[in-house]
Amino acid sequence: MKEYNLTDSYITDITEKKALTTKNLQVYYGDNHAIFDANLSFPRYKITALIGASGCGKSTFLRCLNRMNDKVARVDGEINYRDVNINSPKINVYEVRKHIGMVFQRPNPFAKSIRENITFALKNAGITKKADLEERLEQSLRSAALWDEVKDDLNKSALALSGGQQQRLCIARSIAMRPDILLLDEPASALDPISTSKIEETLKILSKDYSIVIVTHNLQQASRISDYTAFLHLGHIIEYNSTVNVFTNPKMQATEDYVSGNFG
Repeated sequence: MKEYNLTDSYITDITEKKALTTKNLQVYYGDNHAIFDANLSFPRYKITALIGASGCGKSTFLRCLNRMNDKVARVDGEINYRDVNINSPKINVYEVRKHIGMVFQRPNPFAKSIRENITFALKNAGITKKADLEERLEQSLRSAALWDEVKDDLNKSALALSGGQQQRLCIARSIAMRPDILLLDEPASALDPISTSKIEETLKILSKDYSIVIVTHNLQQASRISDYTAFLHLGHIIEYNSTVNVFTNPKMQATEDYVSGNFG
C-alpha cells in the first residue's frame, strides 16, 4: 500500500446548520488507536457519506456517534449534539439513541410481525394509545417506502419479507421513534441492485426531514446520494468536502488515488 502523510488533511468548514459535531475524537481498542483526532461537523437535513478502504475506521467512527462503542472501545473527545457533549459519562445513552437512530449492515428485524417490529419500541417508550401507534406505524412505513407493499400483511412475520424489504422495515423501525439523526452502516451491502436502488431513493426522500450519515464501501452510491463525503484512511479523516468536490476535485493525493481506483 502507498504511504501518505497522515498529518495532512483537508476538512471543509460547514456553513449550514450542524446536526452533530465531533471534536478531537479518539477511539482505542485496547492499545490499538483506531480513530485519530476526528473533527467533523455533519450538516442538518443532508446526507453525509463516510468512505474508505476496509479497516479504515469508518464504521468505528459511525458507531461512536450514538455511543454504540461504549462497551467495546474507549472513546475520548467530544460528540456535540444540541450543544451537549453526548460522550460525557453522565449522559443517558438510551435517551441519546432516541434522537440518533441506527440501521446496521444486515437487516435485523425482530422475530415478530411487521406491525410489532414498529410498535414494540414505541410501547416501551410509553406510547400506548392504539390510534397513536397506528399513526406512527403507517407514517414510518410510508416514509421508508414500504407501506404499499405490506399494508395488507401487517400481522405477518417480518422474517418472511425479502432482504430489501427487511432493511426498509429496519429503517421504518428506527424513524418510528422520530429521531433527528439516522446513522446507517452499509445498509445496502447485502442487497441486490433493485433493492439497493429503493434504499437509495428512500434515503434521498428521508433527508428532507432527517440528518443522515451513511458508511458505504460503494463509491458510486456515495456519489449518487450524498451531499458531503468524508474519506478516512488508517483512522484519520483525510478529506471532508462536498461530494462533488471529493469526487471531481479532491484536494489530497490519497483521496484522488482512492476515488480514481489507484489506491493500494
